[in-house]
Amino acid sequence: MTTHLSDTVALLRDLIAFPTVSEVSNLDMIAFLAHRLEGHGARVDIFHDEIGHKANLFATIGPEVDGGIVLSGHSDVVPVAEQDWSSAPFELTEHDGHLYGRGTCDMKGFIAAATAMAPYFAERVRDRPVHFAFTYDEEVGCFGAQALVESLRARGIRPGVAIIGEPTSMRVIEGHKGCYEYTTHFCGLAGHGSAPDRGVNAVEYAVRYVNRLLELREALRARAPENSRFDPPWTTINTGSLKGGVAHNVIASNATIEWEMRPVQAADAAFVKEDLRRYCEEMLLPRMRQICPEASIVTEVIGEVDGLEPAEVNEARDIMMELTGANGADLVPFGTEAGLFQQYGMSAVVCGPGSIDQAHKPDEYVSLDQLQQCLDMLGRLGDRLAA
Repeated sequence: MTTHLSDTVALLRDLIAFPTVSEVSNLDMIAFLAHRLEGHGARVDIFHDEIGHKANLFATIGPEVDGGIVLSGHSDVVPVAEQDWSSAPFELTEHDGHLYGRGTCDMKGFIAAATAMAPYFAERVRDRPVHFAFTYDEEVGCFGAQALVESLRARGIRPGVAIIGEPTSMRVIEGHKGCYEYTTHFCGLAGHGSAPDRGVNAVEYAVRYVNRLLELREALRARAPENSRFDPPWTTINTGSLKGGVAHNVIASNATIEWEMRPVQAADAAFVKEDLRRYCEEMLLPRMRQICPEASIVTEVIGEVDGLEPAEVNEARDIMMELTGANGADLVPFGTEAGLFQQYGMSAVVCGPGSIDQAHKPDEYVSLDQLQQCLDMLGRLGDRLAA
C-alpha cells in the first residue's frame, strides 16, 4: 500500500487547504471529493442543508443492495483562532514522519485514506457495496450526520455496517457516551435591589435550577448499569456557565445556564429531562408567576447526540478486530457520529488514524505510520469484499 500512502498524503494536502471550520461552508471540499470519487466510478449523492450553505456527501462503489459498509468522516474542523501554531494551519507540513495541519487527525486523514482507496475498492468489491459518508457540522452538534441519516431513510438506503474514522490510534472502539447540550433561559422581573420581593430574580431561580442539576447528578450514580465499562460508569451532568444580571443593586431579570449531560443509556436522558420539566412546572414557575405572570423558563436544545452503546452482537466490531488484528475493543469518553448510525440500525464502530490527544490543539498532526496502518486496514477490507 506504499503507492496509496503517497496518494493519501497528496490528497490530505488538498483537503487541509480547505479551511472548513464549522462557521463556514464546506461545499468546495465536498465538490472536490465528489469529483475524485466519481472519477473512480462511485455513484455520488450530495445532500445540501436547508439554506444550501453546507452539504453531506454519500457515495457508493459496488452493487445497489442493502447491508453495505459505510466509511464515515466529518468534513468540518475546529477553529484555529487564538492558537499558537508553529506552521500555517491550513497548509500541510511534514516533519519527522508527522503531517501537521488543522484536521490532519480530526478527521481529514481518514477521509483522505478512504478516498485514496476508492480505486482499490472499485477493482475488488463484488456483492457488498462500500459507501463513503462525509458530513458537515460534527464539531457543533453532529447536525450533518443527523440530516444524512434522514436522507438515507427517505431513499430507503439501508447499510449494515458503519466505520467512523475518528482518531483512535487505530484502536477498535465499540462504545462511547452520548452528548446532550442545552442552554436554559430564565426571564423574571427587574427591580430595585432593596425590594427583592417585588421582583423575580432570574439569577436566583437559575441557581435553584443548578442545584437541581447537582441533585440529579448524584441520583444518576445509582442508575449506573451493572458492569458498566464507562469511566465514570454513570451518566454525568456538567454546568458550564451561569450568566445573568446587570449590577449588584438590580434584581436580575434574565439569566442563562449552559449545561450538558453525557448519557450512558437513553433512559437516563429521559429521566433527567422529565424530572427537570416537572421541577420547573410544579416548583419554579408557579413561584415566579405569582409576581410576574409573564415569567418563563425555556430550555434550548443545542444538540442531542446519541452515544454508541456497546452491543453483544456487533458485526462492525468483529470485522474491524479481524482487519486490525486487535484482541478486543475499547470505550472512549469523547463523542462521535457513531451512535446516529447505530440508531438507524447499523452496527457501528469507531477506528481511525491519529490520536485524540492531538485533536483541537495547535500543531495538530497525524503520523505517516498511522496513515499506513489505516490504509493497510482498508486494503484488507477491500480484499475481504472481493472474496
